[in-house]
Amino acid sequence: MLSFGIVDDDSASRLMLQFIIEKSGLGEVVISAGNGTTGEKGILIAKPDVVLIDLLMPDQDGIETIYHLKQHGFGGKYVMISQIENKEMIGKAYQAGIEFYIQKPINRVEVEAVLSRVHEQWKIGCYLGEIKASLSKLNSLSPELGSSPKKRTAREIIQSILMDLGIIGEGGSRDIVEIMEHLVHRQHPETLPPLKELYEVAARANKGFDSDTEKEGKAVEQRIRRTVMGALTNLASIGLTDYSNPKFEHYAPLYFDFQDVRLKMKEMDENLKTDKGKVNIKKFMQVLYMEVLDRVRDEQQQM
Repeated sequence: MLSFGIVDDDSASRLMLQFIIEKSGLGEVVISAGNGTTGEKGILIAKPDVVLIDLLMPDQDGIETIYHLKQHGFGGKYVMISQIENKEMIGKAYQAGIEFYIQKPINRVEVEAVLSRVHEQWKIGCYLGEIKASLSKLNSLSPELGSSPKKRTAREIIQSILMDLGIIGEGGSRDIVEIMEHLVHRQHPETLPPLKELYEVAARANKGFDSDTEKEGKAVEQRIRRTVMGALTNLASIGLTDYSNPKFEHYAPLYFDFQDVRLKMKEMDENLKTDKGKVNIKKFMQVLYMEVLDRVRDEQQQM
């Protein structure tokens, strides 16, 4: 379970955030402070996994507090909270090391959505930390294993892109990896088969040849659709916070139709009813495939 710290000079905001975190089962609040100086001291003692911190506070603002915490070696994640919409200020907050940005007045749906993504990143970070620790032990036993850079596999390249899109933990991510890996290793690499064939590739990888491939293919289709919608939502959230964010600038116009991105951003910004089916799966898969191919070729040329 994640532990949280809250630093905000507005007591009502602190209480609301704590209520949302604990009522939603996202974790527990281990430190709550009304100013940056007190918050800094409490965080260094309590060492929460995630710090929700207000951008503007009278004694010591959020950015200054984050810099102080980093100087003292605190390595938790940061989520900024503020009414400020100035892109320059928000950009400075990202440079300071925040992961996400929550706009005031506080909205429960937005807080739960943002902190759920933080939780997913935290789990992935723990998993990667375990892998690095295991590799470090292997290298200490066999130093020659780490003597030269290792070429990334197609699977690792695909997973890195899905991680950038914030969907590596989604149900359909495994299906997408299986499909892309199959495409990379086949002949005629520049063409993309019909989606139905691709869904059946993942279906056979999941269930084997003796299963009902058509039925499982439909399940794969639904999982992938939900996962791609998750990528669109993640990018729209980043775009609302920081339109110049490198991930948004690269992935949003490349993987999705511009009108779909704008519609999703409008839905989130104005709390409109979500259009669950509005996403171009064919375009997403085609672009992902071409980007994976480019990165695989780059890896091969570097060796």
